[in-house]
Amino acid sequence: MGENISIDETAFSNGDLYTIITNKNAQGNKGAIIAMIKGTKAETVIKILLKIPLKLRKKVKEVTLDMAGNMGLIVKKSFPQASQVIDRFHVQKLALDALQEIRIKHRWEALDMENDAIEKARKNSLKYSPELLPNGDTLKQLLARSRYLLYKSNSKWTENQTERAKILFEKYPDIEKAYKLCQNLSWIYNQTEDKTAALIRLAKWDEKVRQAKFKSFNSISRTMSIHYKNILNYFDNRSTNASAESFNAKIKAFRAQFRGVRSIEFFLFRLTNIYA
Repeated sequence: MGENISIDETAFSNGDLYTIITNKNAQGNKGAIIAMIKGTKAETVIKILLKIPLKLRKKVKEVTLDMAGNMGLIVKKSFPQASQVIDRFHVQKLALDALQEIRIKHRWEALDMENDAIEKARKNSLKYSPELLPNGDTLKQLLARSRYLLYKSNSKWTENQTERAKILFEKYPDIEKAYKLCQNLSWIYNQTEDKTAALIRLAKWDEKVRQAKFKSFNSISRTMSIHYKNILNYFDNRSTNASAESFNAKIKAFRAQFRGVRSIEFFLFRLTNIYA
């Protein structure tokens, strides 16, 4: 048991979820696994973790986790001395998902417009030729091919992505506005060291979200306001749940090496022998 631990969930086979608690100090090697518990139900996980002596559980000073309510309850009941740190990447992923939702909505609209135009051309016995944009994309292609550039900072765009983004933002100003909100949130996490400054900057970001009037972003804003204390705890030590995600990837690679999992019990036995 270390002072800094992570809690996350992963699936071994058939979608069965396991809650995995890992010790960050082990750096994914021997001693990384503290517990692997079938299911994610808070009561079940807490019951198992309470078998660990209280003296050991009190050693934990910080736990990184996502925004799932059950995870917060597990940490609160099992590790009484620990502060909860909500992983920054889960917060940023919510914002990026909201941005992609806006792009996808426009893509469906573009598909419907193209289908209507094709049907109209057929009725009039005409050949349909889609309008090409300056970079050679059709409107449908522009929206489909813009997916990955929206995940990146504009400083990391290639020449083609820069041209595509310029056309995209001219056609869809709401996508540009949502993209800037995502980048601003990323900037807050990257450039803010002080917890008080982070609180002020996140409050200003929240105001920008309200002014933008995006339904999906408003949902994120409400979620962040509910969990703001644990989100702000990130700025104490800049701790993330990356170690837990890395360990999950290691488990998946281990599973792939043996071409799946036939016996869960034996798979767990192998994992504990290597990593516990």
